[in-house]
Amino acid sequence: MIANFKELNYHYMTPVQEETIPVVLKGRDVLVQAKTGSGKTAAFGTGILCNIDEKLWRVQAMILCPTRELADQVTKELRRIARCKGNVKILSLCGGAPMHFQELSLSHQAHIVIGTPGRIDKHLQKNNLSLVDLKMLVLDEADRMLDAGFIESIDTILSQAPPKCQKLFFSATFPDAVKNLARKYLSNPEHIAVDLSHDEGVITHHFYNLKKEERPAALSFLLRKLTPESTIVFCNTKIQCAEVAEYLARNGFSAFEIHGDVEQRERTEVMIRLANRSISILVATDVAARGLDIKDLEAVFNFDMPFESEVYIHRSGRTARAGKTGTVYSFMTPGEEFRLAGINTLMKQHFSTESIKIIDDNNLKPLSAPMVTLSINGGRKSKISPGHILGALTVDGGLTADEVGKIDCLDLYSYIAVKSQSADRAATILRNNRIKGMKFTVRIHR
Repeated sequence: MIANFKELNYHYMTPVQEETIPVVLKGRDVLVQAKTGSGKTAAFGTGILCNIDEKLWRVQAMILCPTRELADQVTKELRRIARCKGNVKILSLCGGAPMHFQELSLSHQAHIVIGTPGRIDKHLQKNNLSLVDLKMLVLDEADRMLDAGFIESIDTILSQAPPKCQKLFFSATFPDAVKNLARKYLSNPEHIAVDLSHDEGVITHHFYNLKKEERPAALSFLLRKLTPESTIVFCNTKIQCAEVAEYLARNGFSAFEIHGDVEQRERTEVMIRLANRSISILVATDVAARGLDIKDLEAVFNFDMPFESEVYIHRSGRTARAGKTGTVYSFMTPGEEFRLAGINTLMKQHFSTESIKIIDDNNLKPLSAPMVTLSINGGRKSKISPGHILGALTVDGGLTADEVGKIDCLDLYSYIAVKSQSADRAATILRNNRIKGMKFTVRIHR
């Protein structure tokens, strides 16, 4: 396991890993307070993999996540860590995916199950899933799951776990709902609180006083001036989200919205495109952004000031991860000064508002994405891997490896990022060439 961590460039433990792993290995229940992006997956993943019996083909560990996106990220990371263990089957069970495929996978058993509470509860109700051999149960981002209304499903799942099952709760905050759940189900837990905020100076904060009608132009100006490769713009309502995304797209930006009304497949596609740099700007509500772990996010914009100071901290924490720097830009309208006062009190800071001069400069270009995403209607179920697609594009098609970016193979679809100028050529190659003896339909997502 240590050798595998070195290959994955895990050279030093993060604070949450250093504090949590020894306690987990002792078999203690834990209640961990740590922010998103602090290395929690490796913390509980190490403990899980040390306790898994590969020869016993039964569900021995379960991880509950608030969203499908976070579950997918945890699944990918755990599979990387599990390479040292040989034949460990890790299964993702989330809403938005067909039940019958999941039922088929469960009929062949698994060692570790990762998913959203609602979908796992459904499988338990249909007797597709047994918790008889469960040794460890993890709640990842417990506060987010309870905010999303999963309390009944979580209660059902926890009540069906064996009495001696080790339980690990991870949460950025400890509202009463999380404390009550911990008191009910955790046995003499170890309390761990580390890495709760970013180091001073890692995130730069700017607050601008603007009239409501001035905000779109200010957002456009700052984006053109800063040209971040990836950024998230927070709005308080899905209606505002749609209006901001439409304004940015109309003005030449690569921007897409994500909120509660966006269907799961479109949501998945948008997140893949943001990660592979074929979308530069994500416009989101807080509910839609919960559980999203977006790497290398350079900036966060608060188009609307959040109603609660704690939400401001969570929004800000989306940037400046893994030791990098980031910037947060917040638009305050007249009468919202009290929100800044609340943030200063909570963060023990003295932030003040700034003025901004919006210049209509023709030299400032729209923020276009450097990559374009293609998709084919074949994925893991067709035994297609990223290596097969890369080979079709480079060895068979003649593209260079530098022209191809991130490749994501899902169960039924695969998404391929290529440089913008190579998109049409790559699409032609994929349409004309076979991958593992099969031809697939190709779409260009622009």
